[in-house]
Amino acid sequence: MGDVAMTVPVLRALVLQHPETKITVVSRPSFQTFFADIPNVNFFGVDLNLRHKGFFGLLRLFFDLRKLDIDLVADLHNVLRSKVVRILFALSGKKVAATDKGRAEKKALTRLTNKVFASLKPMAERHVDAFQQLGFSIDLTHPKFPDKTILDDKILSITGAKNQNWIGIAPFAQYESKVYPQDLMQHVIDALAENKNNHLFLFGGGATEIQKLQQLQNKHDNVIVVAGKLAFEAEIQLISNLDVMLSMDSGNSHIAAMLGVKVITLWGATHPYAGFKPFNQPDAFCLTADRTQYPLLPTSIYGNKKVKGYDEVMRTILPSQVVEKINSNLT
Repeated sequence: MGDVAMTVPVLRALVLQHPETKITVVSRPSFQTFFADIPNVNFFGVDLNLRHKGFFGLLRLFFDLRKLDIDLVADLHNVLRSKVVRILFALSGKKVAATDKGRAEKKALTRLTNKVFASLKPMAERHVDAFQQLGFSIDLTHPKFPDKTILDDKILSITGAKNQNWIGIAPFAQYESKVYPQDLMQHVIDALAENKNNHLFLFGGGATEIQKLQQLQNKHDNVIVVAGKLAFEAEIQLISNLDVMLSMDSGNSHIAAMLGVKVITLWGATHPYAGFKPFNQPDAFCLTADRTQYPLLPTSIYGNKKVKGYDEVMRTILPSQVVEKINSNLT
């Protein structure tokens, strides 16, 4: 989800700066809403469960896409599945390009010995480089974002009218090493909820996460658990109206960023130097674990690697730091 959301600001800039260009985005159907408001963008939903499953499914995907009279192919994912389709287009005579994900650089950043602790090129800029290979220059220095969505009655029945600061909190991530400890997150939520001018919305998914969110709600009347109450598209509409989003290094941070929302992110085993800092967000919005105490950080790109003695790195990010950063960015 995060990988797809990171492409949105780039494609928006491409269309605005090259209005004669038409784009077909090929991705999972659930992500179509990300691109709904971008002009000249059509969406092709991939059926990875049936029609486009496996190698022969990728062949069918290639033939399905070839019917769309595509001239150029930009592989912004650059994994095995997309490589197969890209190669088939290249063999058919089409010009193709792929995003260089900098895998060797990322390995150097996260290895435990001879670590090269240096900031790598952001993913958005890597996507720009791919389009450059196809002849398109893209300037991301002055990005444009969609207008805030006008919320319908169904959403407003849950949120109420907006007459307070709206703060989103997405406290979960795919891997535990990227999740702020629940007791510390409780301190953050309790402190923010003390200010009755703040309205907090808790995001997540699945029964286990919803249960944890209900605990974090802690009977505050200005804290609402959104998870399980709104469809994915409605959640995105709500996020577009937030003043600030607090997120882990996760897909929610990139969804908020693609909508032009301020995003405060918390980083444990991972680090914004890897190039996954949310789009157009200041470095100061990224609160990272203490490398003086834990010098091997970052130990992972995606948070899926465990290092002995590094289970508690996120406890070096104090709840008071998080609260202060959010409060300082509320108007």
